[in-house]
Amino acid sequence: MDHLLQLKNVSKTFGEVTALHHVNFEVGSNEIVGLLGDNGAGKSTLVKIITGYHPPDSGGEIYWKSKKMDNLSVPMARDMGIEVVYQERALADQQSLWRNIFMGRELSNRWGLLDIGGMTRETQKLMNTAMGFTSSAVSPESSVGTFSGGERQGVAITRALYFEAELIILDEPTMGLSLTETKKCLEFVDGIKAAGKSCIFIDHNIFHVYPVVDRIVVLDRGTIAGMYMKNELSMDELLERLYRVARTGNLEDNGKAA
Repeated sequence: MDHLLQLKNVSKTFGEVTALHHVNFEVGSNEIVGLLGDNGAGKSTLVKIITGYHPPDSGGEIYWKSKKMDNLSVPMARDMGIEVVYQERALADQQSLWRNIFMGRELSNRWGLLDIGGMTRETQKLMNTAMGFTSSAVSPESSVGTFSGGERQGVAITRALYFEAELIILDEPTMGLSLTETKKCLEFVDGIKAAGKSCIFIDHNIFHVYPVVDRIVVLDRGTIAGMYMKNELSMDELLERLYRVARTGNLEDNGKAA
């Protein structure tokens, strides 16, 4: 596997609380990794380390495309091509679709002024292709607050792909979505794979994760409790292993790391 991201021996403590303990985690090029774990497992801390918000404790190492990243910061991670789509705050509800697409990365014309026409045209193209909006009731000027949950996730993922993110982290993207909206969101995850990019898909629900990922990593109480290639396990076999981890935290029979 060509590694896009590697975390080696990463630990993180906050006072007397150990959030992560000697975690080894990796994402391959054009790989979709499902990250599973209950509340308190350490998923949020892991994401904050990957995105430069928290530094790992002494001894932990972060590699991007095999290059060691010292003193990783949030701007550095974004420049590298790491984008996070948070379920609860992915978009600005009161703003138009085109403003959400280009927020913080606005296009300007040759006079240094905002190129509103250019951003509107680019948004229309994305609506017709990547986002799949076909109704005339939706335009680049439409407020995203009127969109469904699945549509909003699609906008956020499309924005990340448009700006050439190489690793998109989806934080509980299906939370609160209807069955139809969840299906649409999973189709966007398939789109990340088709675009040749990588993704960390964080969720509690294995039934959402399993259909679209290449590999599944289980985080339990700050440690990696299992790493499984999807094509090596049926859904029933994976569920049994997840139940074992939930009951005991046992690291035995934890599958194969990629």
